[in-house]
Amino acid sequence: MCPQTAEGLSSVSLAAGVVLPKSSSHTDGNIKGGLGRTFGGNEPHCWPWLVLRIHDPMAHMFLTHNVPSPAYLCYFIAACWLNFQRALALVVITAVVVFFVSWGPLKSHGRNILLLYLTPHLFWDFLCRLLVVGHVVGLIPWLILDSSRNPEQLISLAGFFFLVLFLFACSKHHGAVYWRAIFLGLGLEFLFGLIVLRTTPGNQAFQWLGDQVQFFLGYTTAGSSFVFGNTLIEEVFAFQTLPIVVFFSCVMSILYYLGVMQWLIVKISWLLQVSMGTTPAETLSVAGNIFVGQTEAPLLVRPYLADMTRSEIHAVMTGGFSTIAGSVMGAYISFGIDAASLIAASVMAAPCALAMSKLVYPEVEESKFKDKRNILEAASNGAAASVGLVANIAANLIAFLAMLEFINAALRWFGEMVDIEGLSFQVICSYVLMPVAFLMGANWADSPLVAELLGIKIFLNEFVAYQQLATYKKNRLSGLEEWDGSRKQWISERSESIATFALCGFANLSSIGIMLGGLASMVPERKGDLASIVLRALLTGICVSMLNACLAGRSLPPTSGARKNSVLANGTLSFTGAWAGLAESVLCLTQCCGHYNHTSCAGTT
Repeated sequence: MCPQTAEGLSSVSLAAGVVLPKSSSHTDGNIKGGLGRTFGGNEPHCWPWLVLRIHDPMAHMFLTHNVPSPAYLCYFIAACWLNFQRALALVVITAVVVFFVSWGPLKSHGRNILLLYLTPHLFWDFLCRLLVVGHVVGLIPWLILDSSRNPEQLISLAGFFFLVLFLFACSKHHGAVYWRAIFLGLGLEFLFGLIVLRTTPGNQAFQWLGDQVQFFLGYTTAGSSFVFGNTLIEEVFAFQTLPIVVFFSCVMSILYYLGVMQWLIVKISWLLQVSMGTTPAETLSVAGNIFVGQTEAPLLVRPYLADMTRSEIHAVMTGGFSTIAGSVMGAYISFGIDAASLIAASVMAAPCALAMSKLVYPEVEESKFKDKRNILEAASNGAAASVGLVANIAANLIAFLAMLEFINAALRWFGEMVDIEGLSFQVICSYVLMPVAFLMGANWADSPLVAELLGIKIFLNEFVAYQQLATYKKNRLSGLEEWDGSRKQWISERSESIATFALCGFANLSSIGIMLGGLASMVPERKGDLASIVLRALLTGICVSMLNACLAGRSLPPTSGARKNSVLANGTLSFTGAWAGLAESVLCLTQCCGHYNHTSCAGTT
């Protein structure tokens, strides 16, 4: 906020119509830093180039007159001229800053026009019918024709519609479904998935973004190796992966303090709200789940939880079950899970979760927030509690892995009593959930392993499931044989991608206690409503992740039936010199030449 306009204001207004009491940003500490104060009101002359308050007179004159620094312009042009590929990250950062700078004028001049087209009005019924006809006449035949050449993709499309129909059958009030939210929510999910998975620019952009995240998380090694030593971080899981959670949480805390996360969450929630017609409070919470966890996101709307309808609370819960937190995403990336797929799954889950929540639990009450343009009550406590989060992850892993081993031992004992060998929790899940895995698009041979991962995710947690998926990926990249007797050692790349989307969410039985405990501590007077809704929200969250997996299966090309027999895949490589003593040398070489797209990875026979 500009110094000359800071005094005398009774409220702080964020972009997209978010109004906060002035005391919130000064006494509560919820909206901290420059971005939280700058992106508001009608102040086109306030540049959010620097997120801290500007006290230097020359700097203030420079910022308030919207004149870019000549020195930076020269530096930017020189960097792009010398090596544009090397300067790509600089171009992206500059584009983001320019967007932030331009938002104020764009909002003040173009917002009314945008709302005119996105807000329901006299012609909405006609536009809605036109949209439905367009889907029926154009999109659906295109999907069928495009998928007919690849049966695996057609199966994924059938699985998508099956899950939507299943959730509609589970709806609390079938006659009260608000179809605008359903169609537009699924449309946003499909559009985003199509851009990321089927278009070359979208795929390359997210692969680039995933690479930057991986590089960024790699800086964790500098801190963890200094504290624990190189030996521990290379060999011990707790010292290798959990410090990434601390580092990522620290970054999230800084972004919250500067106001970046609040601004981004508000913009995403505004887009979902005006397009889907959902209420501001529930939309804001679901949008927040893209970046924070299932207990942190409700803090965004904590003052309004007591007055929310049951349908809105169901949406808040579903959003928490359908996504993962940014901090644990860093841990999954460190396992070797594809970063681009994790980022895409988290973003796709937001509109899908909101749409499926309104399908399963439609609104039949009068919302108290229906007429408000937007709401924000930000709290940035999650990152500060990273040590507790790490301890919680470690404790859960110890408990769940020990429990899984006990369950498997008990099942083996019971099986041996009737001459059934090798009975385990994973085997049971592979049979029960195998049809679901097949409907998502995994080929029939991979379906048992994908079903095992689903079972581990639903009945234990997704952390353990992603660890197992990383093991399958590691086996494939190391050149191991596909079958070891009757046991499959790895799954295809397509099945890996489908499983990555299907596992991306906190929807498991252990999360019920976390969700109920977190929300009940905020609104203890509504414990009864929370308990009656949570199981339905859990089922919806599970299906949202599966819908994303179906969409991934629909968009990804089918896997060739012939196994690749490249130099790296045949497993017969031998190394000399420094490489001879390197553990997992084949895996390292595979990832290296895969990164540089070397011909030895082409899989020629």
